[in-house]
Amino acid sequence: MIFSTEGLALPSLADEMRNAFSPSGILSKSKRFEYRPQQQQLAVAVAEAMSAKQALLAEAGTGVGKSLAYLLPAARFALETNRKAIISTHTINLQEQLIRKDIPLVRKLLNQDFTAVLLKGRSNYLCPLRLRRALEQSADLFSSSEEEELRAVQRWAEKTTDGTLSDMDFQVSPKVWYQVCSDPHICTQRNCSHRGNCFFQEARKAAADANMVVVNHTLFFALLGASDADFALEPGDEADPGFLFPNDFVVLDEAHTIEHVAATQLGIRLSQSGLKFDLMRLYNPRNKKGLLKSYRKASAIKAVEHAIAVTDGFFDDVSESVTFGEYSRECRVRRPGLVDNILAAPLRELWNEIDALAEDVASETSKAELQDASRKLREVHGSLKIFLDQEDPSNVYWVERGGREEVQFTLLAAPINVADLLRRLLFQKGKTCVMTSATLGVGDPSLDWFKGRVGAEHVRSMSIGSPFDYAKQMSVRIFRDMPEPSDPQYSKSLAKGIRLAVDVTEGRAFVLFTSYRTMKECASQLEGYFRQRGWTMLIQGGGMTRNKMLEEFRKDGNAVLFGAESFWTGVDVPGDALQNVIVTRLPFSVPDHPLTQARTEAIEAEGGNAFMEYSVPEAILKLRQGVGRLIRSATDRGFVHILDNRILTKRYGKNFLQALPSAPVEHISLEERK
Repeated sequence: MIFSTEGLALPSLADEMRNAFSPSGILSKSKRFEYRPQQQQLAVAVAEAMSAKQALLAEAGTGVGKSLAYLLPAARFALETNRKAIISTHTINLQEQLIRKDIPLVRKLLNQDFTAVLLKGRSNYLCPLRLRRALEQSADLFSSSEEEELRAVQRWAEKTTDGTLSDMDFQVSPKVWYQVCSDPHICTQRNCSHRGNCFFQEARKAAADANMVVVNHTLFFALLGASDADFALEPGDEADPGFLFPNDFVVLDEAHTIEHVAATQLGIRLSQSGLKFDLMRLYNPRNKKGLLKSYRKASAIKAVEHAIAVTDGFFDDVSESVTFGEYSRECRVRRPGLVDNILAAPLRELWNEIDALAEDVASETSKAELQDASRKLREVHGSLKIFLDQEDPSNVYWVERGGREEVQFTLLAAPINVADLLRRLLFQKGKTCVMTSATLGVGDPSLDWFKGRVGAEHVRSMSIGSPFDYAKQMSVRIFRDMPEPSDPQYSKSLAKGIRLAVDVTEGRAFVLFTSYRTMKECASQLEGYFRQRGWTMLIQGGGMTRNKMLEEFRKDGNAVLFGAESFWTGVDVPGDALQNVIVTRLPFSVPDHPLTQARTEAIEAEGGNAFMEYSVPEAILKLRQGVGRLIRSATDRGFVHILDNRILTKRYGKNFLQALPSAPVEHISLEERK
């Protein structure tokens, strides 16, 4: 046992962590332990924040071992104070690492009964009660092929112990799954808890009883501030503030994503395909199946058919009222009343029909199912009003096109500045919120830019360097003569630069793009060359999942991976498989994206320089993330190639260079070989 269980004076928690992470501490007994003063420094700071019920922002460079540095004090603090630790991450990979590797190690070190659970969003869990009802009503709900899927789900349900989508070894259509997954009105504590076989209710109970709950950022912000009785043990109060549970505390890892995730979750999203999906779950005019079929009420079915037809008409009106750029998928809406709200009346008519049905239904489960459908229609009605009225000047509103033919539309709104919201939700006095990531700073050790973006201006912050020796492990090579994208020779020059860069390591490279179109153009030019050299080319968007691409990349040994947005961050490939990160362009956000546009306008309205105060720092943060893919262990070696000469020719270029790890920098030419 590494700690006394007879009681801990809270001020001593920091000293306890200092000892635990010292060269002679309990962690040193592990064969794989390596004393890292940076890890010790972070663990002490986290312990101090928890003991004082304060917030902390901590940048901890790659290799610090930050997961263990916050998990051990969090677990110890949770046990001694009976407060629940919430650990939130952005990527599934880190969640799985925490649950499968890091938390079991913490449990072993503590040598105490310490429980930790992974909690997913409700719709990930199978509800046996809903499955049974779906089987009973399958003739009314599903086509013959969908019934076969339902039977496969039934067989899987009999053997799964996890009960979530990720445990399935087959694909199930959204229509079938959303008829059997956990639902807030049907899959309730009253209906399902006593049965003991409901996967969501069991997960909820486990979370309520656990010392530590691991979630993702999307779920965290979806639940934050919501009065969801499924998660709250009891209402909190001013003397007992919490985030998801009364008097809990939270660690937000991969915190560099917080602004984006919070803006998405705290805004609205109403998609044409999503609305039609929900309506056709009620009744599909084509195959005459759906939830309402069994009630045999003609007026309700007619109301669904009318709502479906008007939905198509409404989004046709939207498409005719907006103008997209040649390559843009978003169009900002600056004035209220983009189109007439022809959907409002059909939605009201439909939910009134459903409410009337619910009143006449004896079965509590059937009543709850109908009430849930009615609630969803009311939420759509409310989102439509918010979007079309645009009464909140703190939001930005836009339309997005998507789908294979880009003829499906989505209405979106998001807060322009989440700092005011997060300041209230995360950093109130008496709440303990620790934010950490390998990259929070943009060349500013005080982390002032990031603090301003998330409303943490008065929160204690620290920047802890990496234990890696970048001067020996990494070299940065910049192509000084790369032309501008407007140059007719740009595409050929970029492909040549990539080829020269990849030659240096004979494959084993990530090529990071900011544009899918440019990525595909370069791939088509280089595919033959790579094949000739025997290097496998993996291209994002080619039909292979992100995880499968990474698995193939690691196994191959000489592969070249072409990736865009999602490969700049959250990817971990230590060892020889990755020896080269090639940055094709400095990762500035698309300037005409409505959210970026609105944020820059807000800065300029206050007399600021939006480019230097927002665009440059945001791009620096993303570049640091991309470069951070290269060195993942003390034995890794490799190159970073930058194929954007603005880092040399523009005044802001020095800001990017100063924010990179301290490694040798070489300027090279497209005309030079290795």
